Amino acid sequence: MAVIETATEIRPFNVDIPEEELAEMRRRIAATRWPSKELVEDRSQGVQLTTMQELARYWATDYDWRKAEAKLNALPQFTTEIDGVDIHFIHVKSAHKNALPLIMTHGWPGSVIELLEAIGPLTDPTAHGGTAEDAFDLVLPSLPGYGFSGEPTELGWDVGRTGQAWAELMRRLGYTRYVAQGGDVGAGVTDAMGRQAPEGLVGIHMNLLVTALGGPQPTDTDEERAAADAITTFRTSGNGYFLEQATRPQTIGYAVLDSPVALAAWMLDHDTDAYYKISRAFVNGQPVGNLTRDHVLDNITLYWLTGTGASAARSYWESYGAAAVATAAGQTPREVSVPVGFTTFPGEIWRTPRSWVEQSYPNVIYFNEVDRGGHFATWEEPELFSEETRAAFKSLR
Repeated sequence: MAVIETATEIRPFNVDIPEEELAEMRRRIAATRWPSKELVEDRSQGVQLTTMQELARYWATDYDWRKAEAKLNALPQFTTEIDGVDIHFIHVKSAHKNALPLIMTHGWPGSVIELLEAIGPLTDPTAHGGTAEDAFDLVLPSLPGYGFSGEPTELGWDVGRTGQAWAELMRRLGYTRYVAQGGDVGAGVTDAMGRQAPEGLVGIHMNLLVTALGGPQPTDTDEERAAADAITTFRTSGNGYFLEQATRPQTIGYAVLDSPVALAAWMLDHDTDAYYKISRAFVNGQPVGNLTRDHVLDNITLYWLTGTGASAARSYWESYGAAAVATAAGQTPREVSVPVGFTTFPGEIWRTPRSWVEQSYPNVIYFNEVDRGGHFATWEEPELFSEETRAAFKSLR
């Protein structure tokens, strides 16, 4: 589908971080005041000292941000103001004719960095085991308050408002028929878009079932009970970051804006599967898929250099905090009317049963459980993720 060049307010964007900012980051890493070692042998007290000290050593001495900067600048990047906020996005058009436009949304503690490895397989599928008919035109925006997007200066930027902004972005790009994909916070935005059903949106695909966190789900089968148990474990021992960001994002903001190591530890303390994979990459030199030391630090460094640790945390307060919960209480959410695809990855916080997906969405056209990958599936397994995305939207082309 051709893009109509009508949005004159869309501006080219280039990353150019001054060298003194990188030197200051390394100085702060070297000046870290370390806690004593945790008193357990696992992550039950938090991110482990050995992991953080090896991460800091590599970050300060071996890591090269300029490689990430060059990778970003090799892609078509833009900014445009939507609803008072400058939105940064990457826009890669496929060389194949009739490519299906796809807007993909990252999550926390991610950024557009986690989506980069999937650009090739999605825009040029013939080079990655697919056919020309599988091609997508990709739009990869940075969430408001994340990365190179501007920080909202007023309340109200929840996943619903972001979904409306994405629909406006696709309109400005001239796309009259498109699909959307998201995981983590991006799944919340994509779910919201499915409920809003903006003109032109013809289907959505997600790899996290956000509706499962809204209340109890059926536990009639072994698969459902296992998923419910995993959610209980997450809520009782693994969601400290979620509670802090949904209730007191400003408080954690002081630490993550002042100390690179505090920021890194906060971002690593997400889910068990991803944490241990990242830890092995730093401590043992054994990365899993694309969860390499450099890729992980590209993402963390982006947060540090843009100073967006606090504003990103506030996005949880907006969408999942007490005010958001109170507003949603007693309201029946609008049904998703567009076709829905869903992929569940084995390392996710919980493995979503098909029955839960079908209970949440009346029009499931694709469901698959794959054999590898976790919460950061786009990043860890970009080829597999791309295969799933192509399969999910196959019938909508």
